[in-house]
Amino acid sequence: MFALQPTASAVIGVGQVRALATSALSASSWFSHVEEAPKDPILGITEAFLKDKNPAKINLGVGAYRDDEGRPVVLPSVREAERRIAGSHFMEYLPIGGLKDFVAESVKLAYGETSPVVASGQVAAVQSLSGTGSCRLFADFQKRYMPKSKIYIPVPTWANHHNIWADAGVPQATYRYYKPETRGLDFDGLREDIMAAPSGSVFLLHACAHNPTGVDPTTEQWREISRLMRDKGHFPFFDMAYQGFASGDCERDAQSIRIFLADGHRLGCSQSYAKNMGLYGQRVGAFSLVTDSAKEASAVESQMKRIARPMYSNPP
Repeated sequence: MFALQPTASAVIGVGQVRALATSALSASSWFSHVEEAPKDPILGITEAFLKDKNPAKINLGVGAYRDDEGRPVVLPSVREAERRIAGSHFMEYLPIGGLKDFVAESVKLAYGETSPVVASGQVAAVQSLSGTGSCRLFADFQKRYMPKSKIYIPVPTWANHHNIWADAGVPQATYRYYKPETRGLDFDGLREDIMAAPSGSVFLLHACAHNPTGVDPTTEQWREISRLMRDKGHFPFFDMAYQGFASGDCERDAQSIRIFLADGHRLGCSQSYAKNMGLYGQRVGAFSLVTDSAKEASAVESQMKRIARPMYSNPP
C-alpha cells in the first residue's frame, strides 16, 4: 500500500493563505474609501429638473437660450451651416491645435480683424473644448509658466472657475466686483483690490455679460481698470462666453479686450460658442494668448498644444 502524497501545486502554506486573503481583501476594497461627491451647484439643478414630474417645472440651472417648449434655440445660420457641411467631411482627427481656419477667425472675432497683434502674428491660439476647456488650458499654462502668480477671481463668478484653477493647482484669491446694496459694480472695491494685489498677479475678467450678475463696467470704467492693471503689471485673462449675446453686437461686446490691447497689455482670452451660437453640446471654443512677437507666439502655442495633448489629445 502506498500513501497518496499531495503534489507540489496542491501544497499551500499558512503564509500563502494569508497572502491570498490579504490580496482578495485589497482587491475588494480598492474604492471603499471613495465618498459621494457633492452635486454640482449648476448641473445638479438640471439633474433635479429631469427627475421632477411637475409639468410646470422650469430649469434655472445651466444658462441656455430656450424656446417656450424648453428646448435650446437653434439659430437659422447654424442650421444652414449644418446643412452645408453634412456629409462633406471625412471623420478624421483634427490636429492638436484644432481647425486652423476656425482658430484664425476666432482670433479676429476676439481682437479685431485689423488689430496690429493679429496682423503681426503675435497671438498664440488653439481650438478648445468650449469655455471650460479654454480656462483649464490657461490654468495649466499659468501653473507651468507663471508659477509665482495667483489667479484673482471676482466675487461672485461662475462656480466652475474656482474648480478649474483649484484642479490645476494655482493659488487663488478674490477681488470685489458686485455690490448688493446698489445691485451694481463695486468699482471702488475693485480698484482697491487691483492695487493691493502683488504686482504680476493674474486677474480673471468677464469680457461682457458678467456671470452671474449681468453687471459690466462702463467703457470709462474699463479704461480705468486697464490703466490700474498696467501700472501694477498684472496679467488680464478674459473669459468671453457671451460675445454678441450681451448687446447683439460682437464688436461692442469685445470692447473691454480692445481697450486693454490699445493700452499695450499682453493678455489671454477664453472664447466659448455655446451661448452666442447655441452650440451647447458641440463644445466649441478657443484659447489664445497675446505675446510680444511672432516668434514668441510660436513657442507659446507649441506649449499650449503640449498641455492639450495628454489632457484630451485633440478637439472635436
